[in-house]
Amino acid sequence: MPELRLGDIIDDHCSRCRLLTNHSIVSILNGEPAKVHCRTCYFEHDYRQGKPAPKKPSSKKAKLYDAVLSSITGEEPQPKGGRKPE
Repeated sequence: MPELRLGDIIDDHCSRCRLLTNHSIVSILNGEPAKVHCRTCYFEHDYRQGKPAPKKPSSKKAKLYDAVLSSITGEEPQPKGGRKPE
């Protein structure tokens, strides 16, 4: 892989677009991109190496809602994918 320079175009996951898009390198630290600038939404963020941000754990409100709903209907809550577990 050739040496990266400021302004080069690389692919990275944008947290605002939530997509893998083209980015321009804004800063380099130890030969690796440190900050990048999304060429789609113009958002500047740390370089994530193409990996999306980790998903947040489900909130207490969602668990409480599922508990109340299951007590009313008498059924177990379905997974978010819409399919019942086998």
